[in-house]
Amino acid sequence: MSILKDQILRAALRMTKNMENKNSIETIRHSLSHLLAAAVKELYPDVKLAIGPAIDTGFYYDFDFGDKKIGDAELKEIEKKMEHLRKQNLQFTILNLPIDEAIKKAEAENQPYKKELIEDLKKSPASAEASAGEGQKTVSYYTVGKFTDLCRGPHIENTNQIPKGSWKLNKLAGAYWRGDEKNKMLTRIYGLAFASKEELENYVKMQAEAAKRDHKKLGRELDMYSFHEEAPGFVFWHEKGMIFWNELEKLGKQIRKKHGFIEIKTPQLAKKTLWETSGHWDHYHEDMFVFDVDQETYCLKPMDCPFNIKIYQTRMRSYRELPIRYTEIGRVFRNEKSGQLNGLFRVREISQDDSHLFVSEDQVKPEIANLLEMVGEFYAALGIEPKFFLSTRPEDFMGEIATWDKAEKDLREALAEKNISYGLKEKDGAFYGPKIDVNLTDAFGRSWQVATIQLDFQLPGRFGCEYISSDGAAKTPVLIHAAIFGSFERMTGILMEHYGGNFPAWLSPVQVKILSVGEHHLDFCRGLLAKFQAAEVRAELDDSDETVGNKTRKAVNEKVPYILVVGDQEMQSGKLAVRERGSRDTREMSIDELVKIISDSRPKI
Repeated sequence: MSILKDQILRAALRMTKNMENKNSIETIRHSLSHLLAAAVKELYPDVKLAIGPAIDTGFYYDFDFGDKKIGDAELKEIEKKMEHLRKQNLQFTILNLPIDEAIKKAEAENQPYKKELIEDLKKSPASAEASAGEGQKTVSYYTVGKFTDLCRGPHIENTNQIPKGSWKLNKLAGAYWRGDEKNKMLTRIYGLAFASKEELENYVKMQAEAAKRDHKKLGRELDMYSFHEEAPGFVFWHEKGMIFWNELEKLGKQIRKKHGFIEIKTPQLAKKTLWETSGHWDHYHEDMFVFDVDQETYCLKPMDCPFNIKIYQTRMRSYRELPIRYTEIGRVFRNEKSGQLNGLFRVREISQDDSHLFVSEDQVKPEIANLLEMVGEFYAALGIEPKFFLSTRPEDFMGEIATWDKAEKDLREALAEKNISYGLKEKDGAFYGPKIDVNLTDAFGRSWQVATIQLDFQLPGRFGCEYISSDGAAKTPVLIHAAIFGSFERMTGILMEHYGGNFPAWLSPVQVKILSVGEHHLDFCRGLLAKFQAAEVRAELDDSDETVGNKTRKAVNEKVPYILVVGDQEMQSGKLAVRERGSRDTREMSIDELVKIISDSRPKI
């Protein structure tokens, strides 16, 4: 089973368990997806139906409309038809059909996607129910009004159980059939659904506020980065984005240096043979960028670990050298599907604060404890509360189960010793070892993995890594993969949304904006600018001919922490009139006082 199909199946099983209560919101959402399909089928009789599950905030259904284009006007029409059906107190009734009869039904109704689903059920006996007759497998259908759809259920009893005003259709999207870009692109209609009208209205308001924090919007407004169609999935970092990047990098390097890490740098590509040895070719090559040079196959690296291993292997190692803690700002490349790209959150070039530790078995737990401490320091400096997860053995694992069990036990004990509560991501470990993942949520409430600590008993053996132990015997080290904040791209996006662009002074690309009242104040302003720059404060001077009001509005929209308006009074007194972000008032202080405030905003590591 592929990782994608496995994740979909587990999500479906969780949702089905929640829907065992026929009055649950999950069941209502699932029933609304059927009502959506019923409305669409009435309005567009030739439509081909795909799938329609409940999701965390509502529901969706995938349709093949052929050459028909669906837009916002059609969406309103479909919603109106759904409401018409909802008010009719329509009953949901179940019908079981023998699986072969169900295939014929799908053929007769010209529903190719349903036919494919039923044929898959036929190939997977555990997925279809056995009838009491001669062992013939059956599949279930649910009918609401005139509409009947393939579904395992359950559903609400009747449409009156859907509270009025508690749902709405909210957007259209493209979706490949079964998430495979080789398949046809379908039209996905999304709906929101909650337990009451009030809950829906509150959610819509929250989403509107979150949209203001969307990092894709803020990236343009704050001039930090851009994307271009000539290089999809690759980030073009602007000057202000690089200032932000460098501050993050500086913080990370401070923490890693404090904890004894050695900085290295490795290449961006290697021959296919390296990835065959590491196992990435068998487990990951579909997501790699591959090309031929001089009759050799090369790959842009999707991971840094094999390169770090090659440095470890440059000479024989002694137990006295362990632990060896390598770290680099590693740039890796992953051939993400175009439909999965999402601003800074999912890109094709990923810049990681990557680390690889070579340790003896008795050093595993203390080193993981040290890494967890580093995670705590980093996220405390950013003012963010992370969530921890233990990701366990996946279906396509390498190595022995006993080794995996020991590795998972070590991670559990390290988390327990640090009193860290954590959730489980069943079967979500890397193919070479279990891991501790650190997740953060974006402005829309979606969870994203950032940091990771992965325990690996496999790759050192595959590469023949050794060290000489205290008794003179050659032993294989354990490898720990670690990234404290994950990728610069994703972390930047999350921080932009977390702060809404109102970064702490130490992270702000521009810390001070100087606004001149008139032309005769410019020389004084330029002198101030030079003093700030000499004190390593990032300051800008707006010397345009615009009014002070316009200049101030621009500085406020740029979310600058400190705005200084300089006129006659400031020139005569030598004091600054400082307007802090979020306030309309100003307070008087000297340039040295403001420099100290900005300097003190930097986290102390």
